[in-house]
Amino acid sequence: MTNTREYGRRRLIRLTATATAGAALLAACTTTTGGDDGGGGGPGGSGEVTAAGTYPIESLDPHGAQGASTGTQLAGQQIFGRLVEPGPDGTLTGDLATSWKPDKDVTAWTFTLREGTTFSDGSALDADDVVASFRRMISLAGPNAGNFPGATMTRTSATEVVLRSPAPDASVPGKLSTFYVIPSDVGEDDTAFFNHPVGSGPFTVDGFTPGESLVLVPNKKYRGDRPAPRRVTVRNIPDLSARMTALRTGEVDILWGIPDDQLASLKGEKDLTVRTVPSTAEFTMWFNSSTPALKDAKVRRAIWQSVDFGTIIGKLYPETGKPADAPVTSVVLGHVPQPPVTYDATAAKAALTAAGYDFSKTLRLQFANAEFRPFVQAVVSDLRKAGVRAEPLEKEQATFTEDLLALKWDINFQQLATPTYDAASNLGRLYTCAAKRNGYCNDELDTLLAAAGATADKRERTDLYGRASGIIWRDAVGMYPMAVSIAYAWNSDLTGFTPDASGLPDFAGVRTGGGS
Repeated sequence: MTNTREYGRRRLIRLTATATAGAALLAACTTTTGGDDGGGGGPGGSGEVTAAGTYPIESLDPHGAQGASTGTQLAGQQIFGRLVEPGPDGTLTGDLATSWKPDKDVTAWTFTLREGTTFSDGSALDADDVVASFRRMISLAGPNAGNFPGATMTRTSATEVVLRSPAPDASVPGKLSTFYVIPSDVGEDDTAFFNHPVGSGPFTVDGFTPGESLVLVPNKKYRGDRPAPRRVTVRNIPDLSARMTALRTGEVDILWGIPDDQLASLKGEKDLTVRTVPSTAEFTMWFNSSTPALKDAKVRRAIWQSVDFGTIIGKLYPETGKPADAPVTSVVLGHVPQPPVTYDATAAKAALTAAGYDFSKTLRLQFANAEFRPFVQAVVSDLRKAGVRAEPLEKEQATFTEDLLALKWDINFQQLATPTYDAASNLGRLYTCAAKRNGYCNDELDTLLAAAGATADKRERTDLYGRASGIIWRDAVGMYPMAVSIAYAWNSDLTGFTPDASGLPDFAGVRTGGGS
């Protein structure tokens, strides 16, 4: 039985005022484990789906330090509601909001909320919950809070909220696609709530073991169509061979983030559907420009030039990778191609010597997730040929994130996605002086990013982000090796599954047993 906590006097009042509260609480304490309750599968279908993505789900708190991680985002969209959500092509549609519009200065956005939405415990979801969730996200200062520097949100009625920014920001709706709404009385340090969270998404949590598994069952109070599966289990299987075996034996129904060397054999298996889709993700290797050895842009660019990324990609990612040509991928609003950085180890070493680089310095190259180990090792090997010493430091996801924010690294590798499909949530969030994310600060770049955020004209925004990308590229704020495609494979007996460009698939429409 899943216990439902009660959150403060105000929440008790709201629950009492809801006519169906008693039944809702009873439903929230019930887990369906067998029989056909109307969800999942056609005739003979089990109604149970097991998925295994690439990244572990370490936390269910969408506002905290793990809020921007792929695992937490994957869980968040199943459990919680958000004002808007992106479709497969990045087009925004309403979730909790039915409409949104800016004022003439694009400094205030008004969102009209959908009436009649409830949380999974039956209590009403209104503007107070939206405002409190926004304030909690900002107060916790997690990665997503960086999308809204100086912004405030206020309630104008039970079904309307206004988000105000200190400067014009045309990208607010897209940024809010990673903002999730929870009950208003969940405190900043209320970790117990996320053991059994109350949300308004299609699923509720039946069990969660951080870093290992998340078990979801349909939210009986969900405003939309009831999810097709009776149960969805999202597992973390770190070992690649075990992951592939689980897919082939049917222990896992859906798998993504599949390495290139496994795709050919999977495509030959008649019981599997295999598809590769371009993504919003890009291999990104920031330099810590606050590290004395890396302050000079000439040094950073020479280090970039010393790595033969084309060959590395060709060997490790022939199907799911291609050389990146900008700090964001081609499916993201604001992508403008930049001139390639040509590999030349000899020229790189000469440039480093001319810049006075200290070759005795060992650079700390941090990363998380074992799947990236071969890529990082190949980079370290190439750096060594140019005389640059680098130590690969593989860290657990939580430690990686903590050290990332604290700048406890010299080179940081991550597969950085842009789930909003808008460069504002990547370039505009991570590269400003105020962000302090990579030790780099450039007033001209800040001005361009601010201007891009101040216009709703997509053509103008793209031009401004292109100019900003030019600065980031020329100054080698990082190395940008590879645009990523995501390879998915799933049991051909499943229907209703759509691969997602951000590695955040939706499970609500998936049916088993060939049902439709």
